[in-house]
Amino acid sequence: MLNGRSAFHRNGLTTEQQLEERSRKTELRTSANPMFITEIFMKMEESNKADNRELTPPYARYLVHLIRPFPNFDPFFIKPLRQRAVQLLQLKPGDRVLDTGCGPGGSFPYLVDAVGASGEVVGVEISPEITINARRRIEENRWNNVQVMVADARTVELRGKFDGLLMFAAADIYASSQALANLFPYLKGDARVVVFGAKLSHRRSGKVLNPLLRLLWKLSFASTPAVNYEPWAPLKNRVAEFHVQEHFLGCMFLAWGKILD
Repeated sequence: MLNGRSAFHRNGLTTEQQLEERSRKTELRTSANPMFITEIFMKMEESNKADNRELTPPYARYLVHLIRPFPNFDPFFIKPLRQRAVQLLQLKPGDRVLDTGCGPGGSFPYLVDAVGASGEVVGVEISPEITINARRRIEENRWNNVQVMVADARTVELRGKFDGLLMFAAADIYASSQALANLFPYLKGDARVVVFGAKLSHRRSGKVLNPLLRLLWKLSFASTPAVNYEPWAPLKNRVAEFHVQEHFLGCMFLAWGKILD
């Protein structure tokens, strides 16, 4: 109190008017302050990073940074299966092929060889972090006919039709009816579809790995359907001449067929 009057009344203003005036002055100071503006952009960037983390499976958040200096890295035991998967697509020079859930682009070398310089490879990857690795692979190999889109397979919008669809280690896509319903209209009438992924094993030697697979699945996308004994079920009803081949003690599978006319 000053001379029996509140400090808020010294200028003849009511308490409410004083608070409004103080708020206005504070707003003017902060909006004109470059440091304040910078802080806002930093918070926006942190928010975007948080969103990107949600689009990258937990198991991949550190792995992508670990292998980023090595654009052409791919586990040696996976390469033969990638080659086999691409062979089953029966691609020809000049074809267009769609690699959904392409990851860091491990299948790109075999797809490029299959479609030749006159063909096109289009990768779709939901994670911006993983896409960086895929694009570095493209730059390292100087491929002019390969591109990667950052998009969700359930909602991605594509251009033209494709002669083949590859879903390699992409359970969030091949086990998703919503993703398949969005992708199949982009396939030509004679297109072939090939899938590689994990499954629970019926084999005595493979059953011991089932608990580990269930645990690993928790490190994938929240939208990824739980691993089961027939994860290809949503795909089976959409393709003809469907085949399944088990690998790694029945814990992995390779499936293929052609779309129904």
